Amino acid sequence: MIVYFKKNQTVYVVETQQGFTAEDSSKLVWLFSGAEQITEEKLQGIFIGTRKEMLTPWSSNAVEITQNMGLKNIQRIETLEEVQVLSTASDSMQYARKIYNPMLQQIYQNPNQDIFKMDIQPEEIIYINDIEEYNVKEGLALNEEEINYLNELSAKLKRKLTDSEVFGFSQVNSEHCRHKIFNGTFIIDNQEKPYSLFELIKQTSKDNPNYLVSAYKDNVAFIKGPLSQQFAPKTQDKPDFFETKQKETVISLKAETHNFPTTVEPFNGAATGTGGEIRDRMAGGIGSIPMA
Repeated sequence: MIVYFKKNQTVYVVETQQGFTAEDSSKLVWLFSGAEQITEEKLQGIFIGTRKEMLTPWSSNAVEITQNMGLKNIQRIETLEEVQVLSTASDSMQYARKIYNPMLQQIYQNPNQDIFKMDIQPEEIIYINDIEEYNVKEGLALNEEEINYLNELSAKLKRKLTDSEVFGFSQVNSEHCRHKIFNGTFIIDNQEKPYSLFELIKQTSKDNPNYLVSAYKDNVAFIKGPLSQQFAPKTQDKPDFFETKQKETVISLKAETHNFPTTVEPFNGAATGTGGEIRDRMAGGIGSIPMA
């Protein structure tokens, strides 16, 4: 069942397996900063919220918080924002269509108990008749050798390849993943060059290591840092007192652009870059702990 809590323009949508006791409701009112529990099973008006198909990280955290508060039957919590009422309902809907993000959000009109119900039927499997044509249509950037490979694979399997198979191959065999050009052999004027582009870049650190500690071994590089006073927990595997101690430091160097996902979805696309920065710095060498 769905229980709604509302404060000003914000609505908290709580999906639960059973109704709440008075004590449960008071806990949720406190958690939602004084939001009022709505007794009706549906709301009137136009609201913008996350797509019903997308269980948000915020929801996962919110549900975990309620479990720690002793509320065991809650499955999902999402928020809706009420759209300002204009002169007519059609004007309000038109305004909602202008301000919502269709990639992440949807418009809910008079949301009820079926707000999270999904009636999605799986589409039929699509088989690709012409891989070369599909490559151009979908912008997969497959070269002639790759298209020939897929055609040969199709003949070997004695069936046409599906759209997901061709699309998946274009991703895992891309330059981003494989570095086929960047790490490939160059033959210019019938002469094979001694270095790939990647090897040329690596050669710089071999010839002039200077303060370099590590490079091209992980997804991050390290240089020697200064002797520093570190303020950190005495032990890392359990709660402990903070202490200061002198430490030979290393400085991590990492670039993460994520230009394409950021153009698709600015905030969450950029956040994947930030997450990659933290992940790769933590995973470099014998590992590290982010301080801020």
